[in-house]
Formats: sequence, C-alpha cells, structure tokens
Amino acid sequence: MKLSITLIAALLCVAAPAFAQVPAGSNPPQHQPGVPAQHQAPPPSAISQAAPPSLAGKVDPAEDAAIRHLMDVTETSKLGDNINSFLTDRIRTIMSHNLSADKLPKFMDSFSQKFSAASPSSAVTDAMVPIYARVFTMDDIQQITKFYETPVGQKMVKQMPVINQEAQNTGVQIEQNAAMSVLDGMQDDYPELKPMLQPQTPAPSAPGAPGAAPSTESGPPQK
Repeated sequence: MKLSITLIAALLCVAAPAFAQVPAGSNPPQHQPGVPAQHQAPPPSAISQAAPPSLAGKVDPAEDAAIRHLMDVTETSKLGDNINSFLTDRIRTIMSHNLSADKLPKFMDSFSQKFSAASPSSAVTDAMVPIYARVFTMDDIQQITKFYETPVGQKMVKQMPVINQEAQNTGVQIEQNAAMSVLDGMQDDYPELKPMLQPQTPAPSAPGAPGAAPSTESGPPQK
C-alpha cells in the first residue's frame, strides 16, 4: 500500500515536466506539446481505483492513422515509454532501500520484464487515440499536424518542455517569495508565526561526526 501511494505521489509531482508532450488545456484547438493540463489532480485513492481508459469506442481507420501520425510528429507517442522508464526508476530507488545490493539487479530484471509484458508502452498510445478522436475532428488533426511538421512547429515540440519547466520553477519562486513576504507582515497580528518564520540554525555537529569542523589546538575553527 505504501509503495503504491509513493508511486502515485511521485507521478503527480513530476508528470507535467517529466513526460512527453501532451495536449493541454480545455480548449481543443490549442494543442500545445509540453504544456501541463490545467486541472485539479484527483486524490491518490481515486487514481488507484480508477479504471483504465476505455478502448471500446471505434475510431475510423483513416482518423486512427492520422492521429497516430500527429502523435509521432509531436512526440506524444513517447509518453508510454517515458512513464515506463520513470516508474521503473522510481521502483529501483524505492527497492534499493529495501533490498540488499546483491539482490537488487535480479529483482529489477524480473520486474522490468514482467512490467513490460503487463503494460507495454504502446498501450498508452492506443488509449490516447480515442481521446484525440473525441476532442478533435479529422480536419483539426490534419491542420494541427501540418503546423507541427513545419520547422517552427518542430522547434516548439523540442523547446516547450524546457520552457514549461523553467516557467514553472520561476513561478513557484515568485509565489513562494510573495507568500513569505505576506506572512512576515502578519507576524505582529499573529505572534504564532514568528517561530515558524525564524531561520533554522543547524545544530552543532558532535566531534568526529560527519560534517563536523576539524578541531585545532589554537581554539575553535574560525567562521
């Protein structure tokens, strides 16, 4: 149970910057690879109990082919491989703390083989085709593909994930600084905030402990 929660939380935290480009936003014509969808993520319990996307809806073969071509052009078809690699890396990190070093390689080999068989990366692409078909018309798909096949479209495919990651980091820093400034100005009205906002002073290291400053015969180390 704890392992599943850890994986879900990790996916929610990094899905936008880590995965391949996906259509974003609620406005269908604005297909922007790399832009994270603006929606509130469901709680882990809802995700773990959710059924996989239905593949019951039949997509016209011509539209199916057009959608898969668009996904190749925008590199969205790499999403399954990226999710697979990300989850495998997370499993390796988690299990490295729970298995001895001599057992980990064999465990990961077995896991990777069984994981790929249970959920091939192509399954993600297959699941996305009917989603595209519900949102875009055949004419939409053709026009979007035409744009992304241009040099500027391909530049957008390559650069948007980088731009989004940098913009996200910048936005977080701006909002964090603003929040801290507001909290700092509220200390007089809410004294409880003062100890929470005080800089944390590292506890002095014990002699011989990792990171402890080397002692000298002439006195304490100079700051």
